[in-house]
Amino acid sequence: MKTKFTELFGIQYPVVLSGMSKVAVPKLVAAVSNAGGLGILATGPLSGDETRAAIREIRSLTDKPFGIGVTLIMPGAVENAQIGLEEKVPVINFSLGKGDWIAEQAHAYGGKVIATVVNERHAMAAQRHGADAVFATGYEAAAHGGPVTSMVLIPSIVDAVDIPVIGAGGFADGRGLVAALALGAQGIAMGSRFSITQESPIHDNTKQTVIGNAIEDTFITEKLDGMDCRVMKSPAAEKMDKASINLMAALKNSFKVSKSLGVPWVKVAVGALITGPEKVMQLARSANASEALDLAIKQGDVVNGVHLVGQVQGRLKDTPTVAEVMQRVIEEAESVKSGFS
Repeated sequence: MKTKFTELFGIQYPVVLSGMSKVAVPKLVAAVSNAGGLGILATGPLSGDETRAAIREIRSLTDKPFGIGVTLIMPGAVENAQIGLEEKVPVINFSLGKGDWIAEQAHAYGGKVIATVVNERHAMAAQRHGADAVFATGYEAAAHGGPVTSMVLIPSIVDAVDIPVIGAGGFADGRGLVAALALGAQGIAMGSRFSITQESPIHDNTKQTVIGNAIEDTFITEKLDGMDCRVMKSPAAEKMDKASINLMAALKNSFKVSKSLGVPWVKVAVGALITGPEKVMQLARSANASEALDLAIKQGDVVNGVHLVGQVQGRLKDTPTVAEVMQRVIEEAESVKSGFS
């Protein structure tokens, strides 16, 4: 199945693994790329050395195109982007920041750049700054989707830019792929679907909980990391949403986060102070969030942990391999297309 996106990025199918923090690890990234899609490594939780090692691990597992994701407002993100550029990663996916310098350096070695956006204004800015494509992230998505549903967001961004648009938020099968293409997108990104596969690092107990949930079993809170974020309903998530931030715990956890990223704590703190109190609170919440996410992802503790998942969780009923997911998506999409008169 070819689109402008597959031809431009050199992949077989117009399906992308979203760069989900702590979930989009080398094994899962390589599996998606080997299956014909585009895997995106999440570098948010990684130090510079870990990012470089992860990139090289992916290259040991696949010879297909892959990418790394960088959230530019977060500590360590600029350094991770620079490492990706040094390693000549085929695709850099940036979000929440100005990525013109990334596009310039990536294009110099033949790399491609995707910007994650949630509105027309950001999409047009990304195009001006040299992005080769954009992820249009709708309200249905896990974590940081936009305020508008994919059904409305995708065509509005398609009309606003000339570069390929990839729909993100609410996609898990071939019907969704055909729907996105009908709206003018050139492909889809799937996070929740690929997170519930055999190659995903998520603990099996959390996977089974997701499978047992309904589409209504998520909600949006800004208490996790200071931005509107879609999470799975759980005792810990609901308690967090109602509570005020624990600044002492945040301070303690911030030292752990800065150490794991290989970024001096003073540099993180000073950077936050310079950008204002809102940034300080956002980083404080992010520091507390890391531990809660680990409980769900690594330990399978869905009572005390917090898990990021999209509304599409209610349509996930099994844990297949990545290759099986890809085959289903493409076969179903072709079947749906052939049914049109």
